[in-house]
Amino acid sequence: MRTWPLSVALLSSCAALPAVHAWAAVGHEIIATIAQIHLPKPVLSLVCDILHPSLNLSDSPKDAAAPPCHLAPISTWADAIRTRPEYRYTAPMHYINSVDDAPPHSCQFPGPNGWMGRPTANILAALGNVTSVLRDYAKGERAVGDAEEALKFLVHWVGEMHQPLHLCGRDKGGNGVRVAWNGRVSNFHHVWDGLLIAQGVRLTPRNYTVPLSGSEGALVERHLRGAIYDPYIRRIMHEGLTDGGRFADESDAWLDCPAPSPDLQSSPSSQWTPRTPVGQALEHTLRALGVDIGLLAAPRLQALLDFNFSAALGLTTPAGTEKRWDDARMCPYAWARDVHALNCDAELPIWPHGLDAPGEHEGEESEVRGWHAVPYDVVEYGDESLMGGVVDVKQRETEEAMGLSEEGEDARTPRHPELLELDSPEYAGKLANRWVVERLLAMGGVRLAGVLTDILADVAGDVQT
Repeated sequence: MRTWPLSVALLSSCAALPAVHAWAAVGHEIIATIAQIHLPKPVLSLVCDILHPSLNLSDSPKDAAAPPCHLAPISTWADAIRTRPEYRYTAPMHYINSVDDAPPHSCQFPGPNGWMGRPTANILAALGNVTSVLRDYAKGERAVGDAEEALKFLVHWVGEMHQPLHLCGRDKGGNGVRVAWNGRVSNFHHVWDGLLIAQGVRLTPRNYTVPLSGSEGALVERHLRGAIYDPYIRRIMHEGLTDGGRFADESDAWLDCPAPSPDLQSSPSSQWTPRTPVGQALEHTLRALGVDIGLLAAPRLQALLDFNFSAALGLTTPAGTEKRWDDARMCPYAWARDVHALNCDAELPIWPHGLDAPGEHEGEESEVRGWHAVPYDVVEYGDESLMGGVVDVKQRETEEAMGLSEEGEDARTPRHPELLELDSPEYAGKLANRWVVERLLAMGGVRLAGVLTDILADVAGDVQT
């Protein structure tokens, strides 16, 4: 992929915070804005003409410093239309799940049994499809209407790819797991789609409410729209992506496309076991009927137990398909693989051990890195007697550490002590200290800008590199 150094890019009425329900509207708009900041002006002008073909925005008389359009408003279009009959086929294209994925102990991407779903119905395949449409447009082989739709999907799906739970196969990416956030019931996926970002917006230092100055301000400020998250973007740009920032040494490499590596398969065991759920169920039935287990080594029976019915019916995608998704210029699988690995990060896994089922974390203390080990049956049925209670001090420390305590508010018992509290110093606090969310937002924006520049630079012309 042709890369555009960030160092070059960095030299060349207040809206209410939207309801956090989707890397909700705020997350997508932040990624789109960071991408827009990094787009060379000719490329941004072409992007605006594609998005608004009847308006000729790039030729309209206006402040020369102002961008012809903003990407943020179209960044959630793909969510808005996914329930329409003509777009329902795009619903599974916002995520990808591995059959064998089991974070935080084992991150399989994809693992021996491949992916859930059909080969073309996931986010990584979809990204390849829409970039192909845009490349055809750049060669004059597609109409602007095709490019407009592909561009809207691309802006959204690049953002989705940088939300780790959109790549997670366990419990539908966390949608099936209830947790607590500041004492309120939520689900794990919802925390990552928006609540962590909303917290980052709230806790951004007040000095970032003032516009950036100098060359940095000239680069950033014209792309901001007076949204409540503008200070957050200023902070990500100033502390993260400028020279000497947290990401300065790694951000150029975010656009690299390594050659896809072979999938790591489970090493063969000395004792064969069926690899598919259907095979495992059949083996259990044979054992219950008293069949000599030694017969399971017979080639025909072993083949039956190994036969992946889901894959045969098109319900799963075999491992190895991802090699067709990546090339030297666009590599969604390679990029997503590293994002997905954060679910099992050794220092702070995005999927907390506090959501382990009983016995999954044997040999360690019941509190892992400060998280309460909450068994699934507690989360499901709310049996507080199994939890042992959560002391009032923990809630007070959480509110004070995250700056959420209101003046004069007393410590109180959490409203849902049966659920794992994620708005805590041990979880949200550590994510904030490591800039995990901010890095993902910055990475998504930089990659979106890099892909668009790579595809459209030759058509846009006069792009300084």
